[in-house]
Amino acid sequence: MNLAVDAQSPIPIRRQLTEQLKHVIESGGVPREQALPSIRELAGFLGINTNTVARVVEDLKQSGYVEARRGKGMFVAPAPPARPSPHLREGFLQDTVIRAAALGMTADDLAVGVLSLAGVRPPALQGTVDVLLVECSPPELDFFAGQLEAHLPVRADRVLLRELAKVVRRPARAGRWRVAVTSFCHLPEVERLLNGRGIPVIALLAEAHLETLHALAQLPPGTRVGVASAEPETAHNLEHSIANASLPNITLVGASRVAGPALARLVRRVDVMVCSTSAADRVRALAGSRVQLITDDRALDQRAIEMLATVLVQQNGSRPKTGTRRRRGGDRAGSEPMPAGATRARPPMRSAASPMSRHPMKETES
Repeated sequence: MNLAVDAQSPIPIRRQLTEQLKHVIESGGVPREQALPSIRELAGFLGINTNTVARVVEDLKQSGYVEARRGKGMFVAPAPPARPSPHLREGFLQDTVIRAAALGMTADDLAVGVLSLAGVRPPALQGTVDVLLVECSPPELDFFAGQLEAHLPVRADRVLLRELAKVVRRPARAGRWRVAVTSFCHLPEVERLLNGRGIPVIALLAEAHLETLHALAQLPPGTRVGVASAEPETAHNLEHSIANASLPNITLVGASRVAGPALARLVRRVDVMVCSTSAADRVRALAGSRVQLITDDRALDQRAIEMLATVLVQQNGSRPKTGTRRRRGGDRAGSEPMPAGATRARPPMRSAASPMSRHPMKETES
């Protein structure tokens, strides 16, 4: 299930989540009579209050989409209701437009927000936009570039962090970037290197899939969990995402890259390993049948994609129309004003406390 909520949207979070779950059920994303993730799992994954999720579940029960089974949880109803009539859908859209206008949102702002949550490329962005993507390893560059280019009409200019200082000194290349994106851990360094160039910097976050969190939530209390991936940064990000879900039944022991002796030590101390598909064979060879293996290749947080889309649309008004000639020098970095408040653009943080204080990474290898 690809679920996301936007705390800044004029649409209440309860309504956002209810409509998304209805759509998932109607489209067969969760088969009939299959169990849904628990309230705690959904709340942890989305970073929202459990009471809000409980009200969403009650809404779905009242409308016939789900049913409760004593001692087993919530299940998709055997025969969910048909989609509401066009008249009701039109009323919902009119209500949304009015709420958006009251908050000063244009039709483009609203369209980008909705389409980003749905994973659709927003038509408000005309043409392909060059964005700077900075990471510390080629696999991370490939992962984030693929995710961004699949959701938005952008072309990611991939730059390793250690090469950024040299690259930004090339005006012809740096002048093409409309925005820079990087993961949270590199944000301060990227902002420092781009300081004064008028390039907004957006932080990206890759999360564990909801199905992975659901599988972890079914494990017995006290289960020890380790995380592994081909690159240290990927392993750290995946562990951070799992810790953010605040699952009470597991203990995160640490994270490790696949290469090196740290992985063998970590495997000996855990009951379950979560790893990327590319790392699965190596982890399985070390763990054998004693350790359960869960594969997860992560997904880019939809809120980060929405934030990037919003910044690009804000810039779109000052961008030359296709086919018009740009004046000499118009491509220089810092030649155009930045959108207000875009110098440190971050996706909304989870409401849970920082997981790193709760789950020290004792077997981390950089």
